[in-house]
Amino acid sequence: MQDIKINTERLWQSIMKMGEIGGTELGGCCRLALTELDKQARDLFIDWCTAAGCSIEIDKMGNIFATRSGSDSALGAISTGSHLDTQPCGGKFDGIYGCLAGLEVIRTLNEHNIETKRPVEVSVWTNEEGSRFAPAMISSGVYSGKFDLEWAWHQCDSDGVSLLEALKGIDYLGESEVGNRAIHQFYELHIEQGPVLEREQLQIGVVTGVLGMRWYDVNISGNSAHAGPTPMDYRQDALYAQSKMYSQIFELALADGVGDARCTAGEIAIEKASRNVVAGGVNSTLDLRHSQQASLDQLETDARAIINDVENLTKTQIEINKIWDSPPLAFDKNCVNAVEQVVAKSGLSYKKMVSGAGHDAVNIASVTPTAMIFIPSIGGISHNEKEYSSPEQLSAGCQVLFEVMRAQASV
Repeated sequence: MQDIKINTERLWQSIMKMGEIGGTELGGCCRLALTELDKQARDLFIDWCTAAGCSIEIDKMGNIFATRSGSDSALGAISTGSHLDTQPCGGKFDGIYGCLAGLEVIRTLNEHNIETKRPVEVSVWTNEEGSRFAPAMISSGVYSGKFDLEWAWHQCDSDGVSLLEALKGIDYLGESEVGNRAIHQFYELHIEQGPVLEREQLQIGVVTGVLGMRWYDVNISGNSAHAGPTPMDYRQDALYAQSKMYSQIFELALADGVGDARCTAGEIAIEKASRNVVAGGVNSTLDLRHSQQASLDQLETDARAIINDVENLTKTQIEINKIWDSPPLAFDKNCVNAVEQVVAKSGLSYKKMVSGAGHDAVNIASVTPTAMIFIPSIGGISHNEKEYSSPEQLSAGCQVLFEVMRAQASV
């Protein structure tokens, strides 16, 4: 095949332009799903894709599909994509990179008059982050049949606005049914969001799978009491129970022999907090992850045993509710091999690795052969306004994506 390079400067400028929508003073982005800012980003993406000759389709979850025709319209598309929504204090690259790299693939194909046999498609998945509507990856979950459409429509944000109302509010409630698209293969390009590639001085991660993950709501009920007159051994301190519980589960994950266990309490709220009052109630979240199903099951079993012991020790009541369960996933071997062959031929340094974060590719993989490509995140920072990958790193990943998609769309 002809040696063709993507346009590094065009890719960078597209990402920077998109980053202006919801841009923050510290250089990041706050662009929550289905807000007015998200609408602006979606409109801009569609404008760019339309200018590149793509047809646009929007489904009933607001997922966007921009398609470049192939010579044989009966064949399934080679697809890529990610998301445009961000965390409340997110960066310019998480998700956005995957969408705009897909657009750059199409622009490069156009620029060099390359006709592919299969269509080439770029998707934008709604509410991947889960920051506004829980759970995360809800729209690709509906697409893959993991969630019911009506159920998803009626998930509400903290202000009581339903996802359906939000879709209508920004005019992105599409008419197409969710799922059953003719996608032959799906490749998601993403920043690593962790420190491994940078620390090992590698340019590309060939992602073989994703950690299984489980989310829980944990509510601890104790008794409020005056901080002065109440002796320590008389207390039913919900915050003490929270700290004992979390520290022990953290140590449990830290002791994992494989090194794939993860334990995170990302949200902790004291009910009616006051500096001189013993905490009577604490509401928190717990996130457990592992690459192996049996190990994830054991991690949960051991965590529940710790919670039971802490409950007895602290004389509190602890309620734990599992709200999301995504099993460990292995990506399609043929798709992974296709990525690895391109990377190896390119001379870029790489390693095969498992993703610690969830991505829309996890859901798409249950219905379509799928793989992922990572590039380094500087400092391993993500979900943070300081998130950064260099133009050269972004270009290297996009070049791999271009070569993979061009090859796969030609057969």
